Amino acid sequence: MTAAPKMRNIGPKSAAWLRQVGLRTHEDIAAIGTVEAFMRVKRAGFKPTLNLLYAIEGALLDCHWQEISDERRQELILAAEAATALLPAPRNKPAAAPVHTTMHAEERHDDASAYDGGSAAHDDDDASGGDERHGDQDGEERHD
Repeated sequence: MTAAPKMRNIGPKSAAWLRQVGLRTHEDIAAIGTVEAFMRVKRAGFKPTLNLLYAIEGALLDCHWQEISDERRQELILAAEAATALLPAPRNKPAAAPVHTTMHAEERHDDASAYDGGSAAHDDDDASGGDERHGDQDGEERHD
């Protein structure tokens, strides 16, 4: 089995998406059109950008995607938006929203005392009183 010839403007990731939705050749895409090819990728759950839309159009016209006129780009965008509006809402998943990170005041550790329980004096007690203090905790003196 021979691989389909590489299409202009279509990189490896886009080619993989198109293959996964059954569009393997230039003829496959030409038969359904730019917007429908884009929508098949979108409906499959991938997250294509408008660059894929322009790349597909460029592949069909055999030109670089940046050579597509602004008027044609606007037509493609409007058609893709209209088709996207007809898609059902995702099931069992809330709509995606921007992610914000919030730092609460008690989560901040700006000073060193936050790491040692808030008492720097505690470390001094252990260093100065060491073994002598622990030796007579049970009330007995050792006489060797």
